[in-house]
Amino acid sequence: MGEERHYVYDIIVVGGGNAALSAALEARLRGQRVLVIERAPKFYRGGNSRHTRDFRIMHVAENKYMTSTYSEEEFLEDLNRVAGGEIDQTLARLIVCKSAELPEWLEKQGIRWQAPLSGTLHLARTNLFMLGGGRAMMNAYYKTAKARGVEVWYDSMVQDLLIDGDEFKAVKVQCGSDVLTVQAGAAIFASGGFEANMEWLRRYWGSAADNFIVRGTPYNQGNVLDLLLTYGAVAVGDPDGFHAVAVDGRAPKYDGGIVTRLDSVPFGIAVNKNGLRFYDEGEDFWPKRYAIWGGLIARQPSQVAYSIIDSKVLGKFMPSVFEPIVAVTLEELARKLGIDTANLKQTIDSFNNSVVPGTFNPEELDDCHTVGLIPPKTHWALPIEQPPFYAYPLKAGITFTYLGVGITEKARIKLGNGRLAKNMFAAGEMVAGNVLRRGYLAGFGLTMGAVLGRIAGEEAANVLK
Repeated sequence: MGEERHYVYDIIVVGGGNAALSAALEARLRGQRVLVIERAPKFYRGGNSRHTRDFRIMHVAENKYMTSTYSEEEFLEDLNRVAGGEIDQTLARLIVCKSAELPEWLEKQGIRWQAPLSGTLHLARTNLFMLGGGRAMMNAYYKTAKARGVEVWYDSMVQDLLIDGDEFKAVKVQCGSDVLTVQAGAAIFASGGFEANMEWLRRYWGSAADNFIVRGTPYNQGNVLDLLLTYGAVAVGDPDGFHAVAVDGRAPKYDGGIVTRLDSVPFGIAVNKNGLRFYDEGEDFWPKRYAIWGGLIARQPSQVAYSIIDSKVLGKFMPSVFEPIVAVTLEELARKLGIDTANLKQTIDSFNNSVVPGTFNPEELDDCHTVGLIPPKTHWALPIEQPPFYAYPLKAGITFTYLGVGITEKARIKLGNGRLAKNMFAAGEMVAGNVLRRGYLAGFGLTMGAVLGRIAGEEAANVLK
């Protein structure tokens, strides 16, 4: 039987990703003794942040890492458009404005940047890319945290919270066979959502959830979120909502990361297993629409779809880590995909016949579109006619869930009856529901996590002062 021991810190941070380390470092800068509690082993530390690569940043001047400018109002307009407007506007504006501070602050934590990327992502103006990607970012965070005296416990799972009214007292942590009680003057929760918890997902999606791919960490089980909601935190966001993208259907169940995402959809058509199109593939630039495709696929029969292109557009998007399925004829492609040949042929013929010729340009919202077709294709519509033909199987790849806890602009957790927690704060994906109910904006997750993490760390330190 395990031993129960007691520890005391100024501030505990539950979680080990971008938001958590931002909070821990900000609190440590203010002289607090900080403990980070990370459920994953050391090798898998960092949660979903390991798989990221860029922050969305407001900036008023071009620099060597970002082109042109990206204003506060344009950023907010983009966010409102993808999120449907059902967001906390005050909190959203705060995140957007404070994003401008992140490049300098993150550099001080050891994170480095790379030159703007070109191609079909359309992100060189709006997003700042980390040199080495998410794992390099998290390694820099942890290296800096260690140098500054932040303590980290790995393989440590929060079992319970000790809360007196609206005040946090302690947390019980399972470490191996031991149960450790950690007291602290304040707690910051940044341990993500429940996207890896299939049982929880089945409450809303039924057996369809078994066909979802989890792009990130298998350790985001939602146990801490469940505890906070049980102890009276206000719930925000749609319970069945999530940020999910189209991933290669051959991706692993967990931890496939960003390389399994498929960006071919705007350059061809997407059909379900019955060979039917189900949405406008060219509605808008991919970074503003890619996150709706996971939910769209999740609602198709058997939760599968197929991205079909021809030879004209091969090489105009970042390829999957898996080779495409290739066929010389559409009939052969249908057989390889297991789709009724007549259905797929009719779908492609109808699409081809509806295409209005224009000037194809992946860098712009071009004039290549369809007429009289339902659903339409608004941009980048080219006939699928040049063999060989290519297809990628698609599944819904969940990044994070949108059910979370309500917070103030100071990252303080909201409780029932209009009360606020005295010393409990939250950041990262577990508060996404405050500003995201549907859709997603590329790079916004890291921005939201770092901005609110910094605020949480500062405010938690202020409580102790």
